[in-house]
Amino acid sequence: MIAPLLALAPATVEWSPKVALVMIVCNVIAIAIGKATIKYPNEGAQLPNSAFFGGMGHAALLATTSLGHLFGIGAIQGLAARGVL
Repeated sequence: MIAPLLALAPATVEWSPKVALVMIVCNVIAIAIGKATIKYPNEGAQLPNSAFFGGMGHAALLATTSLGHLFGIGAIQGLAARGVL
């Protein structure tokens, strides 16, 4: 009963510089989206060099990079399924 469900799992991709580049680009896009849409991005604990991250606080940066990793997982799996990575 469970064997057909296990067959649905996508193949994993080995790490390569292309995979890292896709993840970095997705995180940069997510940080840009967060910077544009978060109402109070500098609330809470501040980063040591907040100007480097556009004045964002710790919570906003953690949230945007989490979203970037979700984007990255989808992009990497999608590109791997198409044979690009």
